[in-house]
Amino acid sequence: MELETKFASFEGDLEVTGGLEIEGYASLFGAQDQGGDIVQKGAYARSLDALHSAGRAVKMLWQHDPAQPIGVWDVVREDERGLFVKGRILDAVERGREAAALLEAGAIDGLSIGYRTRRAKKSDTGARLLQELELWEVSLVTFPMLPSARAQRKGEAPLDEELREMAAVFDGLRLEIAGH
Repeated sequence: MELETKFASFEGDLEVTGGLEIEGYASLFGAQDQGGDIVQKGAYARSLDALHSAGRAVKMLWQHDPAQPIGVWDVVREDERGLFVKGRILDAVERGREAAALLEAGAIDGLSIGYRTRRAKKSDTGARLLQELELWEVSLVTFPMLPSARAQRKGEAPLDEELREMAAVFDGLRLEIAGH
């Protein structure tokens, strides 16, 4: 007797609740990654539109392993800066609990994209300019190909934003002291 596997889609709306909320940029436009690729603005537009039209979503995986989904991306969108993602690591999943603990401890914070290149060209410097991508998944990873692609708990300010705020406070105090 052979093993059979069947898949069925849910009729109507299925809502997933709970989990650790995270957000960040999985890809930044114009930034060269360690493989020499540069994603151009608009590279994800067709793919995101197609997924939305089909009622499907970008998957949240652990270390690009399709056998280890760890949560859901509630928001995946392009903005002026890059590919912004916001979602929830699910604590009902063992690997999700582990990922959340590692993220909260600061042991892991990388984001990385899984995609198929649809259109690209070489730049004058030899970098590959990615013009159109078919986005499959965004993973939480230890070492992202683009070092600046990072996740954080929802509501946490990025470190550079926190430093700017601290500098503004100190500037205000300096001016106040100088005025007295």
